[in-house]
Amino acid sequence: MRSITFLGALLLLGGAVAVGVWRGWVPNEWNPWAPLDVRASPNLLTRYKLGRLQDDPALCDQVLKTTGLRVSHQADSPADAACPLRNTLRVQSAEVGLSSSFLASCPLAVAFALFERHSLQPAAQAIYGQAVTRVDHLGSFACRNVYNRADGRLSQHASANALDIAGFRLANGRSVSVLEDWPGEGTDARFLRQLRDGACNAFNVVLSPDYNAAHRNHFHLDMGRWWVCR
Repeated sequence: MRSITFLGALLLLGGAVAVGVWRGWVPNEWNPWAPLDVRASPNLLTRYKLGRLQDDPALCDQVLKTTGLRVSHQADSPADAACPLRNTLRVQSAEVGLSSSFLASCPLAVAFALFERHSLQPAAQAIYGQAVTRVDHLGSFACRNVYNRADGRLSQHASANALDIAGFRLANGRSVSVLEDWPGEGTDARFLRQLRDGACNAFNVVLSPDYNAAHRNHFHLDMGRWWVCR
């Protein structure tokens, strides 16, 4: 009986949302059918909207217009490739500088833009009173298993669905390194912890030095099926 009541409540809620959308009462950021707008703050629908981008190149292009990213579309890999890529982008530049371009699934690229706008730059302004001008990363695509094991499941890096970030450069030239500055209680450590927490609003999996020694020098950010914030 309880499950029937819960199902009925879900149906009523879904119907109310549908009517609200039809009547124009629901703003786009709370409309599950509206494209994601990176300029709007992340909410409970953000992960769902990011997930829609992987298999819909037209929707991906529409959402990219709100990101500030400059990207180029990459040709899909052959179906028999060891690590086939599809609907993949090369992120050439962002509103923040990059140490180099990187390959990314559409959800990963858009999540990076969300992180930059709603977590990275606000944290830098709050803690240092200045902007981050460059993100130093260790790459995204690598055709390998998790932890480079000979056997096991493929890493999210194998589908360009993960990015490893090693540090940041501020407008005054100051550098903040995950390896060097995560330990301790200083300003840089506080900044990095705030970024780790903020990244969890954009990416599905966020792994920091708190997770294990393999991540002592970077944040691992990916758009895989699990939700982890460590």
